[in-house]
Amino acid sequence: MAVHYDLFVIGAGSGGVRAARMAAAAGQRVGIAEEYRVGGTCVIRGCVPKKLFVYASHYMEEFRDAAGFGHTVGETSFSWPTLIANKDKEIDRLNGIYLRNLENSGVVVHHSRAEFKDPHTLVLTQTGEEVTADTILIATGGAPTKPTDIDGGEHTITSNEAFHLEELPKRVIVVGGGYIAVEFAGIFNGLGSQTSLIYRKDRVLRGFDDDVRALLNESLVERGIDLHLHSTIKKIEKIDTGLKATLNTGDVIEADVIMCATGRKALTDGLGCDKAGVELAPNGAVIVDDYSRTNVDHIWAVGDVTDRVQLTPVAIKEGMAFVDTVYRNIPTKPDHMLIPTAVFSQPQIGTVGMTEEEAMAASNGALDVFKSTFRPMKATLSGNPEKMLMKILVDRNNDKVLGVHIVGPESGEMIQCVGIAVKMGATKAEFDSTVAVHPTAAEELVTMREPTIRHNFEEAAE
Repeated sequence: MAVHYDLFVIGAGSGGVRAARMAAAAGQRVGIAEEYRVGGTCVIRGCVPKKLFVYASHYMEEFRDAAGFGHTVGETSFSWPTLIANKDKEIDRLNGIYLRNLENSGVVVHHSRAEFKDPHTLVLTQTGEEVTADTILIATGGAPTKPTDIDGGEHTITSNEAFHLEELPKRVIVVGGGYIAVEFAGIFNGLGSQTSLIYRKDRVLRGFDDDVRALLNESLVERGIDLHLHSTIKKIEKIDTGLKATLNTGDVIEADVIMCATGRKALTDGLGCDKAGVELAPNGAVIVDDYSRTNVDHIWAVGDVTDRVQLTPVAIKEGMAFVDTVYRNIPTKPDHMLIPTAVFSQPQIGTVGMTEEEAMAASNGALDVFKSTFRPMKATLSGNPEKMLMKILVDRNNDKVLGVHIVGPESGEMIQCVGIAVKMGATKAEFDSTVAVHPTAAEELVTMREPTIRHNFEEAAE
């Protein structure tokens, strides 16, 4: 006889785990299935190990900068196997914490893939066991994809495999221009690999503010990354010395590893959504309404599998909103507006709100742009040429801050705090009335008095 649950969650990533724990706390009998490791993309093969790699890649620059402050750094060496081993140890620790938190909450964990048999029944493929549930939450997440139009594309890897390379490649090609691509390009470059970044557009980070994109492009080149824009790989060949990539431009680049960071797709293949009657978008994502409910009343979905906003904290928020709606009688729509975001590129980026182009439209052209580009204080002695950017976009109609964009050290930390102010609807006058913390880079956010650019209605009309 099938075991029955009030709620069964498919996928134990950030969104699924939060929903399962909170539903159990609300008195529901909850089961959850995970075919890989509890913790999901972020903890096991995403944000957490990536950030650890970013930390590791900063040390060579820190050693160089130390000379300007009077330090003499002797001979240094780097061990990729040590980094991998320590990273794996930390991931094991976090995996254990997630697992214990579920079990301590009373959630029954099934270490298996789960597939729909019918709208209320799931098959656990590891054992063949069947479970039924009144309510089912799909939280299977997403996975990186590879381009299908590259001859020899089978020789590439994705970020999943990059976390488990046996040795640090001497030569790396990263394909893509999104945040994963620029982050890994910075990681490999910082650790000493000869790094090429290939992107089909004119600037990396499509969708971000143009000034942010321009400064990052400039910084990538200054750091020694071989940047190929308006470029794609047409062919990859295995040769005696590694891999040879031929670009659409005719350029040929040799590498030991080619990593594709060109997109992600929802993990619904083989899930049996058709047997449950759940509708999918053409790209395979689960279609949901504003409350995360599918077209089948008792089946819901949160996180990357819905292809709304692919960020871990958003999946967690969606999981909480699901529990509030279903089990606490508090109908809650996940709020996808004004989400602060960090990109752990080198230099780091923090952003919240609208880009300049979006703010122009929202303000009907009455937009003031406050912008400051400068060398961080630390760079004055270290000699590091890297620049920092602070940018605030203000609607002149009501003085409301529509967007804030930061490029430079600790941008991610800063934007979390700034995001609160922007989310609350802060005005530029309120920014200005805040006393600066000196000496910091962040004080620029409250000391810029005169706009760098004053857009007007005529520009918007054009």
